[in-house]
Amino acid sequence: METSEASQVVEIAANYGFNVLGGIAILILGWFIANRISAFVRGRLSKSVNIDDTLTGFFSGLAKYVILAVAVIAGLNQFGIQTTSLIAVFGAAGLAIGLALQKTLSDFAAGVMLLIFRPIKVGNSVEVGGKTGKVVEISLFTTELATPDNVQIILPNSSVWESAITNYSHHETRRVEWVIGISYDDDIERAFETIEKVLTEDQRILSNPKTKIVVSELADSSVNIRTRAWVKADDMWSVKFDLSRRFKEAFDGAGLVIPFPQREIHMIQKG
Repeated sequence: METSEASQVVEIAANYGFNVLGGIAILILGWFIANRISAFVRGRLSKSVNIDDTLTGFFSGLAKYVILAVAVIAGLNQFGIQTTSLIAVFGAAGLAIGLALQKTLSDFAAGVMLLIFRPIKVGNSVEVGGKTGKVVEISLFTTELATPDNVQIILPNSSVWESAITNYSHHETRRVEWVIGISYDDDIERAFETIEKVLTEDQRILSNPKTKIVVSELADSSVNIRTRAWVKADDMWSVKFDLSRRFKEAFDGAGLVIPFPQREIHMIQKG
């Protein structure tokens, strides 16, 4: 009787021992494979210029933990634990959490799209979601802007992705425009020469595309001259402000008048 019981104990220990060793081996192998896959994903994504570092870390971590989850489930099965009901519980919990966090998941999905397709980048001056400012940070859930007067604005990524995006920094060059009025008594050709002289003296004005100077309107009190010049995007506002002053000074020096609105009134006296 004692021999029979001992043999049963040895048999049970052998069976469960192999199961335990098999489960441990699965977990160790899963850990090894998960780390290797994670490093491979990180290495491949880091070489892509279209993938942000935030997404690189996220996808490499996601690959690692998905493989670890599969390894844990396989290990538990090897130990003899029934995981079907456990998976069902986790699935139901995941569905409930997904419904509760639907808006957050929408922001997350939009964040992934923004980081992959990059319609805007950190440092860009943009108008998005009805807000204007410079992009400070794009995370997986929110986008942070700084307004020209340095006010922080944080937008959910879903509102950024779903709205029209105006990116003022996308192109390297931008067009600057001035409308200057001269008197009807002034010489238009002299006004053109004065404007062109101011433009050629400023090295920030690009030669290509060419500058255009045209008479755009015969207004009530002035002949309006429209000037369009191209500059680097970073120089746009400084050129706009600087040359507005120089045009006024140059016109004063050339004897050209920038008229203010005026009306002629005829008084009619009765008997």
